Amino acid sequence: MTTIQTPNPLPFLDLRAEYQSLKHEIDAAVMRTLDSGWYILGREVAAFEAEFATYLAGDQPAATDEGRGGQSQIQTPNAKLECVGVNSGTDALQLALWACQVGPGDEVITVAHTAVATAAAIRLTGATPIFVDVDPITFTMDPTALEAAITQHTKAVIPVHLYGHPADMTSILELAYARGLRVIEDCAQAHGARYHGQPVGALGDLACFSFYPTKNLGARGDGGAVVGRDPALVDRVRRLREYGWTPQARYISQEEGMNSRLDELQAAILRVKLRYLDQWNARRRSIAARYSSRLPVSITRPVERPHCTHVYHLYVARIADRDGFRQRMQAGGVGTAIHYPAPIHQQPAYAQFAAGCRLPHTERLADEIVSLPMHPHLSEAQIEQVVEAAQLASTR
Repeated sequence: MTTIQTPNPLPFLDLRAEYQSLKHEIDAAVMRTLDSGWYILGREVAAFEAEFATYLAGDQPAATDEGRGGQSQIQTPNAKLECVGVNSGTDALQLALWACQVGPGDEVITVAHTAVATAAAIRLTGATPIFVDVDPITFTMDPTALEAAITQHTKAVIPVHLYGHPADMTSILELAYARGLRVIEDCAQAHGARYHGQPVGALGDLACFSFYPTKNLGARGDGGAVVGRDPALVDRVRRLREYGWTPQARYISQEEGMNSRLDELQAAILRVKLRYLDQWNARRRSIAARYSSRLPVSITRPVERPHCTHVYHLYVARIADRDGFRQRMQAGGVGTAIHYPAPIHQQPAYAQFAAGCRLPHTERLADEIVSLPMHPHLSEAQIEQVVEAAQLASTR
């Protein structure tokens, strides 16, 4: 009797494979930290902050445009980029907004097609989120929609570099800085992505990263960072992450702050993984190219704008029969996901901020998007498995 061999089930994500690839280095970093006897805001955090800031500083000249007060809209490398490690990406956004003096009565413009953390951070400051539509090609903030949403109450803009593709920062910075608004980049899904040659995270007033385990640069728990070139803003974030204390007056709160510190163990792990980030991003791009060259025409592939470097935190395609496609992929042994199934403005907790809010591109995307398996440790056989399953699933 002949037995038909079927491929092993392929989960959407495999974090264990990543750990196994660096097990000895990560274990050594963890043991080094445990042996040190110092677990909060010590040498590992300080070293990671310096190394990540150096990484994000990049090696390409910045674009320059006249903006607020004659300052360049895209920050130049002349000012030192600094990094402050915090507890999570959500905390990073909240602290960045606080540092920019955003609070009750202020409006912050962002997109509804993103993780809910973006809006949650705005609300944690007491400010009001204003949702605008996205470009249907890149899924990032539509600058035209941004311009229409600015009011006398607008204090800041949070563009999201979604799925690993940069937002249209030139247009966003021009609009924001002409009106005296702060720009805080949400880089939670874009570690290593570039815009006109510059790493995202070095473009606006401040930028926020998440090190949630699934990210391109992920810890083994929660973690985040705020980066920026303005010493006053960065220093304020550093105070606010630890109760408003300063190095000169520890235990004395100069202003109200919170407890949001990246811990030593996570920083030690991130230091190991940072050395591999570009290599892993290159692998993600290679996998994405393989998918895009072989997926059926019924599947709309993600796009990379010419001036952008997409790092494919997620490979998000569009298909009309999305739910049926996912069921058939699952039957074929390949897991998929949806990022994100419900736009924030349609979720109960945020409906009060969405009266009269019409976001046609955002709402259509929510019905069509599907995320295929994407991480740098996919084998050649697994990539082929995804492609073949997608070809079959899209023809039924």
